[in-house]
Amino acid sequence: MVALRRSRQRRAPARLAERRDERTDRHAGRPDAVFALLDVVASAAEQDAAPTVTEAAALLGVDRPRSSRLTAQAIEAGLLRREADQRDGRRSLLVPTPEGRDVLARIRGFRCRVIAVSTAGWSTEDRAALTRLLTRFVRDFEATTTGT
Repeated sequence: MVALRRSRQRRAPARLAERRDERTDRHAGRPDAVFALLDVVASAAEQDAAPTVTEAAALLGVDRPRSSRLTAQAIEAGLLRREADQRDGRRSLLVPTPEGRDVLARIRGFRCRVIAVSTAGWSTEDRAALTRLLTRFVRDFEATTTGT
């Protein structure tokens, strides 16, 4: 876990993506946090729960001003758009644009390829065990740390 955390902090996947030209030139200079915001917004939207800027801040674990700045960058980049909440006109929901969904699909595909290469020498049973246990660990870790 420490090695994974350190790798994430060193932005190893981002460096790999840059070397392999996984991001388009248009988005190459964007902060990783913009893509993290896109990821949480898209994940929420996939569950029919488009978040507000405040809700996105909670999902990202950042304060509202930081979430607001990231949202502005994502909107400027054409990755997200604001949409009026049909249940409460005072609320503005964040939803991925078609370009945002395309960029996120490429990022998610890249992540899957990195995992596939990392586990290429593993047996099918070992990969299945990792999937099962890691999913369980993440669920239990989240429950422990959020108190749910």
